[in-house]
Amino acid sequence: MDMETESLLLDELLFKWEGVYKKGLLTFWILLLLNERQSYAYEMTGELRNISKGTISVDEKSMYRALSRYEKNGILKSKQKKSDIGPIRRYYYLSELGKELLRRFIERNIMVFTLPEVESLIKRQIKDRSINKENPI
Repeated sequence: MDMETESLLLDELLFKWEGVYKKGLLTFWILLLLNERQSYAYEMTGELRNISKGTISVDEKSMYRALSRYEKNGILKSKQKKSDIGPIRRYYYLSELGKELLRRFIERNIMVFTLPEVESLIKRQIKDRSINKENPI
């Protein structure tokens, strides 16, 4: 396989993998944001891009669907509040169930990256990749 074909294949595989990965992490990023403060849907779409360093973006319709689903599941609550500069907005915040869900997710899926053996594997991959780029076999 030539380098251009390989690169296109890798781009396609990475795009598919990241699509699944990002859909699964949307809940994490929303809960993480709402753990810090209450927010309304439109505000959250921009804020998610910021806190995820651009790795997660969501359109407003998808955001509203997700928030509605989370509220039905009991992990979020909402209340309407008057805005200083516009219409009444629905602000979302974590329920106690949502806080516990976030805590457990972080413990099971995020903190694993801080374990010395996992961190070492990741750092070695980054180091080996940079060495192999400079000195291909």
